Amino acid sequence: MGSYYLPHLKELEAEAIFVIREVVSQFERPALLFSGGKDSIVLSHLAKKAFYPAKIPFPLIHIDTGHNFPETIEFRDWLIGNLSVQLIVGSVQESIDKGRVREETGVNASRNALQTVTLLDTLEAFKIDAAMGGARRDEEKARAKERFFSHRDEFGQWDPKNQRPELWNLFNGKKHHGEHFRIFPISNWTEMDVWQYIKEENIALPSLYFSHERDCVVRDEVILAKSEYLPLKEGERVQRLVVRYRTCGDMPITGAVLSNADTLELIIEEVATTRTTERGTRADDKRGETAMEDRKKAGYF
Repeated sequence: MGSYYLPHLKELEAEAIFVIREVVSQFERPALLFSGGKDSIVLSHLAKKAFYPAKIPFPLIHIDTGHNFPETIEFRDWLIGNLSVQLIVGSVQESIDKGRVREETGVNASRNALQTVTLLDTLEAFKIDAAMGGARRDEEKARAKERFFSHRDEFGQWDPKNQRPELWNLFNGKKHHGEHFRIFPISNWTEMDVWQYIKEENIALPSLYFSHERDCVVRDEVILAKSEYLPLKEGERVQRLVVRYRTCGDMPITGAVLSNADTLELIIEEVATTRTTERGTRADDKRGETAMEDRKKAGYF
């Protein structure tokens, strides 16, 4: 008689695939939010497995801030070709040019918060009623509050005190006209789960996740990549460091970690011993105690 036991990673995979299929069954125009980071790459892999041998039946949406790592854009274009899936790109620069948002100025300027308007405009333009993302509950306390099916009102806003119960894997996707949902199929995964799954499934990643040499600037204990988008403060100097990235965002706000981990095995060993969260390297999360929750309430990813 066969065993019904599922290994931990297979159980997480089955749960995520179930949620993805549930989204396609309940919504008319779903999409997958793709940042080029490891979590959205894993989510794309799960979507491929969910509908194989058919193609992924929804587009991928990338909100391009114009301040991305070149490695991220290069990998995005390669993956889209590999999956043969539609890519929708929302441009923050276009939002700025149209006067929809105003660009920040100063040495700590970031386009991170501006993405919210571009994202909401893109979802409205393509009439997306369910946007899947790779957020996980272990990343940050605001994300820990969120359900698999996260309801957003007609303004794209999230109310953490008004969330729907999700009992016995029953998901309520009912909504009024103009509202939509954000869906998080890998909510229950941890950073370690993601890395072990990437190794087990042999999933390709951008090179910046592995140890490499890079010109960097250390600012407020965060190691930032030298780039045209990062003006130097007085007294700051560029250093050549051996680093890798645990999370993928804009160049001016995404911090690296000193690391010699250049293989998946070494990265997994490193993650097992670290005492800081991966978003602890993100300068945008250091702007305030409730920085992430405030952005999410306004319609952020």
